[in-house]
Amino acid sequence: MDEKKLTCPICGATVPASLAVIGISDTEFAAFINKRHPEWNPGDPICVPCINQHRAEFVEQLLASDRGELTDLEQEVVDTLAKHDILSQDINKQFERQLTFGERIADKVASFGGSWAFIIIFGVIIVAWITINAAWLMQKPFDPFPFILLNLLLSCTAAMQAPVIMMSQNRQEDRDRLRAESDYKTNLKAELEIRQLHEKMDHLLLRQMRRLMEVQELQIEMLREITSK
Repeated sequence: MDEKKLTCPICGATVPASLAVIGISDTEFAAFINKRHPEWNPGDPICVPCINQHRAEFVEQLLASDRGELTDLEQEVVDTLAKHDILSQDINKQFERQLTFGERIADKVASFGGSWAFIIIFGVIIVAWITINAAWLMQKPFDPFPFILLNLLLSCTAAMQAPVIMMSQNRQEDRDRLRAESDYKTNLKAELEIRQLHEKMDHLLLRQMRRLMEVQELQIEMLREITSK
């Protein structure tokens, strides 16, 4: 059997009944659509593209009333609701593609400088340096006590290592900020999607109840015909 066609009173498009919604259970959302389009009634059919567009505008209005002016992140979430786009993304890959060659080197240096390998190698070098220059067999050590050259090298190493570690920490803070923004957008969209899911479930239950009522009416008519005969 051919599927029944319905005409959307808002956009005028003729769509199959499976791509239309009849009877919106959310009274606030229905009032919002009726305010935008007075010719539409809550019992009239509405096509899926129109209802998605109006749902995004309705969510935007709710967020604006609750939180004031929408931020760029919240506006991006609203846009993805209307377009059905995927919002989650891999922050690490996105962040690594933006790193320059110098930033990658700084990350490697900071990673090595904060490891046990660096501590062990550096400790061995210091002990060997002091042992060679303090041994009584060395008549003319190249850095005698109090090891002024060693102190100079340690000071230069600390002076160079500190800004490199700070650079790496700043990029880690940027990465954490991007990850927090992504988590916020994902959680906000999940909350809105769950609300829409509840609305769709209410609509399906209402539609099923109407079909059961129609089937019951047909059965009652059949029983009346049988009893009359």
